[in-house]
Amino acid sequence: MRIFDGHAHYIPPDIAKNTAFFKSHWSDIARLLAVMDANEIERALLLYPTTDAHLNMGGWAKVCRMYNQEIAALVDQHPDRLSGAGIVPADDPAELAAELARINKYGFPAVSLASSYDGRYLDDDYFAPLYEFCAAKNIVIHVHPQIINPIGEERVKDPLLTPVLEYVFDVSICIGKMLMSQIFLKYPDVKFIFSYYGGVLPWVKERFDNTYEMLRGRGLVKDLGKSPGSYFQNIYLDMSGANSPAALCCALEMTDSRHIIFGSDFPANQNISKTVQAVEGARLMPLDKQNILRDNLKCIFR
Repeated sequence: MRIFDGHAHYIPPDIAKNTAFFKSHWSDIARLLAVMDANEIERALLLYPTTDAHLNMGGWAKVCRMYNQEIAALVDQHPDRLSGAGIVPADDPAELAAELARINKYGFPAVSLASSYDGRYLDDDYFAPLYEFCAAKNIVIHVHPQIINPIGEERVKDPLLTPVLEYVFDVSICIGKMLMSQIFLKYPDVKFIFSYYGGVLPWVKERFDNTYEMLRGRGLVKDLGKSPGSYFQNIYLDMSGANSPAALCCALEMTDSRHIIFGSDFPANQNISKTVQAVEGARLMPLDKQNILRDNLKCIFR
């Protein structure tokens, strides 16, 4: 089966050189295409891995213009293999509007966001024009973990614990804040894809529902209109290179196979075949596997 990859990375060299971490392999398009061929990946969606380049390039505006222009050119060179997700500045409403116009011009099917920006999450009013734009243009929003000062780093900063735990928790808090601010209710036509199975969401979905019911009974939490789990069933989760069939099955307890997307997380994940095997080796019906490995992304992007 030819696979559609909803989570791959490429960083233009002029941006990568301004980062602390994203050096080798992150700007090697030939290697990306070769790995896609080796793993029968027909098409990959290129996402921004939320680097620190904006701290070294004078802010977000220059990074966004350079990144979006170069990703658009790359997609033009490989239109049958690559799709691009544009990025937007997180610090200037005027620049946000200008970049949305460029994203529309480039024809990107998706926007790549971080789960937070300097502690500001995606429930902030700043992002309302973006959501309205994506709803009107049928553009998908992919949410990647924030790697610059994610939640918890002010207390624990560790080269292993920060990427393993705090990146994942930042995605989890992002979804929780969007839920409580009713972003999913306000923008029902926007398709949101969250990395890493939505953080710890599949493991705490039941606690969300039970605690919400208890607190509503005592008048301690606002009425969300329906249980948190009902909203979680309608967002999309990508695998982000996860190699465990058990983790996949846990996610399937929260949602269905139509809302889970294969994501290699290349080049952070170097063993893509194991991620493929996590789907192919799971105890799922063939149609469910096809949904995850291919059809869901095709359907989202039509």
